Amino acid sequence: MRKTTLLAAAALLGSPGLTLAQNTPDENNPNVDAPFVRNIRADRPGQTITAQVLRPGRLQLETGFQRQFGGVGLAQSMSAATLRIGFFNSMELRVSQPYFHSGPSRITEAGRLDSSGWAPVVVGAKFMISPNYDTRTQVAILVESAVPGTGSAGLRGTTWGPGGRLLVSEQIGERFGLEANFGFSQRGLTTKDIEKGQFMGTLALNGPLSEKAGFFVEAYGYGRQTLNTGTTAGVYFRPIPAMRLDITAGQAVGGLAAGTSTVGAGLTFKVGK
Repeated sequence: MRKTTLLAAAALLGSPGLTLAQNTPDENNPNVDAPFVRNIRADRPGQTITAQVLRPGRLQLETGFQRQFGGVGLAQSMSAATLRIGFFNSMELRVSQPYFHSGPSRITEAGRLDSSGWAPVVVGAKFMISPNYDTRTQVAILVESAVPGTGSAGLRGTTWGPGGRLLVSEQIGERFGLEANFGFSQRGLTTKDIEKGQFMGTLALNGPLSEKAGFFVEAYGYGRQTLNTGTTAGVYFRPIPAMRLDITAGQAVGGLAAGTSTVGAGLTFKVGK
C-alpha cells in the first residue's frame, strides 16, 4: 500500500499539468507575444488614454505639438511632454506639462498677463486592475491633478485640480484594439468646483496598416450642461521597436467648441521592457 502511494505521488509530481502550474504568469499567457500588447503604445494623441500600465522599470517619454484654429476661440499652438514610469505593485507614475506658444494676453488688477508660457504641472498615477499586463481585456484607473503654484504667471493655479478616469482596453484579434475612457475633472477642491466639474468619455479604434505603421480613429465628448463632441484621426509609424511617430487631425463637431480644428504631430520612445 505504501509503495502504491509513493508511485502515485511521483506520477502526479511529474505530470505536465503540475509542471505548467509552476510556470510564471507570462509563460502561461498565450497572449504574451501578441503585437497589440508588445508594440509601443502611447497615451497620446487624441483624448483617449490607453489602459496599458508600464511594467516596473520601464520609462516612456511622449512629446507632441498641436495647432488649434477655427471655431469661436483664437488660434493656439501647444507643445506637451509626458513622462511615464513603470513602478511596482502594478502602478505607473506620470508627470506632464504643456507649453502654450502664442496665447492672447489679458489685463487684470495685477497688470498684463499672458496666456502663453508653461501650463501647470500635472502629476498622476495609473493603477492596473487587470490580472496581468498582457490580458486581452485591460482595465486601469488613472488619478491625476494639476499642481498649484506651477507654470507661468498667467496660467498657474492656486489650488489642486483633481481628475480621474476609468480606462478600458479590448484587444481584437492579435493587433487591433478598442480603447475607452470615462472620467471627471474639476478645477479646485470645493463643492462649488465639483458642481462646475466636467464629465468626459472617449472611444478609439487602432490597428495596423503594415508591420511598422498603423492608424487610429476616435470619438469623444466632454462637458456638463453642454456637451462638446468631436473626432480625431491619425497614423503612426514605428521606425524601431522603441520609437513611435504620429500625425493627427481633429474636428470639434458639437457644443461650444464646434468648428474648432486641430493638427499635430508627436514622438514617443521607451527605455526598458
